[in-house]
Amino acid sequence: MNATSRKPGLLFSGPDWDFGTLSHAFDVIERVAIEELNLDIHPVQMEIISSEQMLDAYSSIGMPLMYRHWSFGKHFLYQEQLYREGGRGLAYEIVINSNPCIVYLMEENTMALQALVTAHAALGHNHFFKNNYLFKEWTDAGAILSYLDFAKNYIARCEERHGLAAVEEILDTAHALMEQGVFRYRRPPKLSSEKQRQGLRERLEYEERSYNDLWRTLPPSKSESQVGESESKTAERRKSLKLPEENLLYFLEKNSLILEPWQREILRIVRVIAQYFYPQRQTQVMNEGCATFVHYTVMNALFDRGLINESAMLEILRSHSNVIFQPAFDDPRYAGINPYALGLNLMQDIQRISTEPTEEDRDWFPDLAGKFDWRATLLDAWANHRDESFIRQYLSPTLIRKWRLFLLSDTASEPHYEVASIHNERGYEKIRSALAHSYDIGASRSDIQVVDVDLLGDRHLRLEHKIADGILLEDGSCDATLQHIRRLWGYKVSLVGVDANTGAKLYERLSD
Repeated sequence: MNATSRKPGLLFSGPDWDFGTLSHAFDVIERVAIEELNLDIHPVQMEIISSEQMLDAYSSIGMPLMYRHWSFGKHFLYQEQLYREGGRGLAYEIVINSNPCIVYLMEENTMALQALVTAHAALGHNHFFKNNYLFKEWTDAGAILSYLDFAKNYIARCEERHGLAAVEEILDTAHALMEQGVFRYRRPPKLSSEKQRQGLRERLEYEERSYNDLWRTLPPSKSESQVGESESKTAERRKSLKLPEENLLYFLEKNSLILEPWQREILRIVRVIAQYFYPQRQTQVMNEGCATFVHYTVMNALFDRGLINESAMLEILRSHSNVIFQPAFDDPRYAGINPYALGLNLMQDIQRISTEPTEEDRDWFPDLAGKFDWRATLLDAWANHRDESFIRQYLSPTLIRKWRLFLLSDTASEPHYEVASIHNERGYEKIRSALAHSYDIGASRSDIQVVDVDLLGDRHLRLEHKIADGILLEDGSCDATLQHIRRLWGYKVSLVGVDANTGAKLYERLSD
């Protein structure tokens, strides 16, 4: 049966589709999603691609425009081999955080799947991208596509002018440092010249008011004078360079004395792309949970309104079940907690607490239980939380029991694990806190910062690694990364590991 011969009242009938059916289905799905969930989305641009094009998108980190690099080709061949041998399937869609929001649909999908992924990506992900505070602060949805087009063309011109090997060398080094090429916190805006002068005047006036002339009568010792002068120069030098600096790529781009202008621009391109993906790393559970909750809610609403039939709904539910499947810890397929499943369960639990609370829910969530305003709660959560804070605020004892979560203590000095928290009042709090902490990428990412460099002296670049929970860097990757930094810096580079709590020096490594 052709898509154009659908039964009256149905969006589609049978697996076949055409562009008219897709367009009509999107219009209806959008209207239902807004009516059911009050979503706010960017305009949508839908593209139909083949499996080969989907694999190509996989290889270039899911972006529609990307510069060339050998690692993308290597990734493409790996993914293609897995797909051809049946080792893995392909995503039904890819969605781009842009304005308009671009959604790539697989041409092999049936019409039921096209409807499902339209609700999932074009509505769910789209709403989350547009409204979540991290994406609003760190990404410019209206400019990313034009920037990627610039980056692709710029690097192609660099390859023509400076040679493929030279460009690949700088890209290899920049890619190796992408993990340390993002800003984790917003920087304060630069002060105007007038405000800088005003601040200087206020500091001088304060010093004049608080200065005690008696201290001038005490001659400083020679050693104290030298130490004070040295510390003063170091502090002034670090202040002028705005140290410490957490973004290594940014510091190298702005301060390296050996990089040519085109190399600095490539570093900037790589760090801009790294920063673009930083919010997505902090919101995977929420982002996928939001999209899954939206498609599940909308598809059920379409079925209840008689817009899709039983056959299509069964296919949709089968795909939905595959997406949220959570293997047990001893299952060969286990690869950690499924973000689709955890995100959906958290959001459905908010809905349950809001409409059918237990006494336990009323104790844990007094502002939510029985209020019947789960839509407003979800919209607020999607806008103002990341994974860590969302789990910390909304993971309930009911859900902890459903997932059979408990807390293990892994102490290096002990030969065995210890069950530290179980399903009781104190245990729920600790389990929720521990799970939330595991999604805090600020805690899991190595805290390495530039702390000092004398640009007028030996130009020795000094890095510091703040060690949390006694977790050290792996020797081989640490040495290799230091060599990448030295390649961009051109002079000696050292890394000192210090305990984050005590400040004690635990190790020091030096680039050759």
